[in-house]
Amino acid sequence: MIKIGTALFEACEELEREKGISKDVIIASLCDAMVTAYKKHLKQKEVPNVEAILDEQSGEIGVFRTKLVVEEVQDADLEISLEDAKELDDEVELEDEVKIEVTPENFGRIAAQSAKQVITQRIREAERKLVLDEFMEKKGTLTTGIIQRVENRNVIVNIGKTDAIMPQKEQIPGEYYKSGNRIRVFVLNVKETSRLPQVIVSHAHAEIVRELFELEVPEIEDGIVEIKSISREAGYRTKIAVTSNDPDVDSVGACIGPRGSRIQTIIGELKNEKIDIVRYSENPVEYIVNALSPARIVSVDILADDEYSREAFVIVPDDQLSLAIGRDGQNVRLAHKLTGWKIDIKSESQAAKMEYAPHAQHQDDYEEDVVEDEVDEIAEEIREEEEYAMDEEDVAAFENDEAGAEETDELE
Repeated sequence: MIKIGTALFEACEELEREKGISKDVIIASLCDAMVTAYKKHLKQKEVPNVEAILDEQSGEIGVFRTKLVVEEVQDADLEISLEDAKELDDEVELEDEVKIEVTPENFGRIAAQSAKQVITQRIREAERKLVLDEFMEKKGTLTTGIIQRVENRNVIVNIGKTDAIMPQKEQIPGEYYKSGNRIRVFVLNVKETSRLPQVIVSHAHAEIVRELFELEVPEIEDGIVEIKSISREAGYRTKIAVTSNDPDVDSVGACIGPRGSRIQTIIGELKNEKIDIVRYSENPVEYIVNALSPARIVSVDILADDEYSREAFVIVPDDQLSLAIGRDGQNVRLAHKLTGWKIDIKSESQAAKMEYAPHAQHQDDYEEDVVEDEVDEIAEEIREEEEYAMDEEDVAAFENDEAGAEETDELE
């Protein structure tokens, strides 16, 4: 047996405190290193029935070989005679297994060199596994980190036991990432590498908006209000569809909060990114009207609704076309992502000129159809309840219009 003293156990306890690596992992690594060193000493790759045993009370470690007690020895490496076994243990019987110490003399230095390499490797593996397990649990959640540096257009963010990478495509356009600043990021993916796991984070993911609403709106956390869908163009605008599971709770009002306190906190966290809170509906006509707010809608015609395609034809007043489409098509693009419907928007004059447009073919039917009345009521409700989300720059473009002027006055 080799005397190693108490220093090893003290080192194990320190590693367990600092890095969370169990003492058992270190001891197992040391025993494996002893076996590896013994095989090298014998110059054999495979040595059966060999193990290292550490006695924690005495602080000694040794290499032992397990042998089977037999009457006549056929293989000295695997068997021992009953007579020889009795010298080790008087109570041993045939077919019993006994452990015989085979620790070579002057084995301490050889074992120490091998142990150093094996233990170092095992510690790295254990540390990597701990980090991997921790961040696998955090995958798909929001976490807070500190910006370390910007490297090759990637932002390096420290999120605890490791540094995460925020690729350029996961950054908010125009955002300045300064070293030392705290940042809230979404853990997008965790990749296992030969060293520490590589953690990919995002500052532009739509789920960041979901997490922020869950933090700020207790009704969402409690399950009373449910987020149905989110579409986001990071740094510019987000649309979020919500519904209430309690008829006495208004889903939109709960997200806005008293005097807009909840929504303003979220907007501040997102660096003044515009947020439209949309009321979800099982009725596709109503849902599309809500998703296209703040624009007023004349009519919605469902062109296709099956497993292959979901298309809708929307008509808006002439003065609302730009507002419905949005700057560079942003409003209709976000509405498409939010609802899952392909939306074709035309103004009333454009629809009238279209030879096969539903509005041109059935203009009289549209004027008398119940759907049109329903749409008008929904649009009016949206204008009254969600004016806070209107794009002031877009509305200003229509300030000469009477309806546009009324909405602008209400916003002011």
